[in-house]
Amino acid sequence: MVSIEPVMIDGHMFIASTVRLPKTTLLTLSNDRGYIMCGALDVGLLNSKLKDRGIIAGRAIGVRTIDQLLDAPLESVTFAAREIGITPGTIGREALLKMI
Repeated sequence: MVSIEPVMIDGHMFIASTVRLPKTTLLTLSNDRGYIMCGALDVGLLNSKLKDRGIIAGRAIGVRTIDQLLDAPLESVTFAAREIGITPGTIGREALLKMI
């Protein structure tokens, strides 16, 4: 099952996507500038092979719901995310607001 729904954070719209797969669930919260995602995100790939794209993204591990993703500290972030002040340990919702 796939669900997509709007999420408002401090008056700003983000899109929450949930993809239920066998034995796992993929979670993302995004806007037109960047995104945060569950542990399935390969930050290393984004920072190496896709570095030229300047993708703003962060990964939180151990999350199972969109609410948990919003409240979790990011475990790793892309180089482009660091450039706008998102670092490992930044809470998901705070990271998203830095993407405005």
